[in-house]
Amino acid sequence: MDSNSIPGSVVGYVYILRSLKNGRYYVGSTNDLEKRVMEHNAGKSKYTSFSLPFELVFSQVFDVLSIARKVEYKLKRLKSKKVIEEIIDVGVIDLDRLRVNS
Repeated sequence: MDSNSIPGSVVGYVYILRSLKNGRYYVGSTNDLEKRVMEHNAGKSKYTSFSLPFELVFSQVFDVLSIARKVEYKLKRLKSKKVIEEIIDVGVIDLDRLRVNS
């Protein structure tokens, strides 16, 4: 966390998984990245259970979970494979482009 983080706040992650079965992407957010990816691959997520297994292809940490949730929501609303692949290629989510307010 950087010096702008709120003491006691929960760090958040936005992550992108790629299905090894059909190549589809899944965007999510969590406060425990390793655990959440394991849950997806164990079939504990209804939405992703039909496309197992998944590989983690991208993650970005945020100072607070609420910002990660906002970013996840914006990315899901875009429904753009092109934007997701750009994020994976560049290695960072452009918050200005998504117009996410912190």
